[in-house]
Amino acid sequence: MDSINVKEHMDRHPVLLTPSMSLATAVEQLLKHTKIGAPVVEADGQLVGFLSQQDCLAVMLKSSYHCDLIAIVKDCMRTDVLSVTPDSSVLQLAEQMLGPKPKIYPVVEEGKVVGTISRANVLEAINTYMQQCYLSPA
Repeated sequence: MDSINVKEHMDRHPVLLTPSMSLATAVEQLLKHTKIGAPVVEADGQLVGFLSQQDCLAVMLKSSYHCDLIAIVKDCMRTDVLSVTPDSSVLQLAEQMLGPKPKIYPVVEEGKVVGTISRANVLEAINTYMQQCYLSPA
């Protein structure tokens, strides 16, 4: 199982947000693509943050009282982002996901986002592995 790498199960076409994007546009992108969060990148693809639905919800709730959603992604994103590489072990990532860690991780290679991997992706990878265990003769 350690030989199962993130690159085999990651989303290679993630939603990417920019720091200067309006929060309203970012929320539309997350909802349109049914994502629980997305990496925030500079124009060159360098990871600078992460924006989750939860981050958006807090700001939108506050803005709803005044009907003035003027925030941009940079105002709401987290900058202390946990990430993995394409060669990271799915098993090690699964163990990390057991705690109160993010549900989705940017996959970064040489500082640039090349994909994302979610708990659902990890669960699918483990499920595929487990099915092979049952099909293989002992």
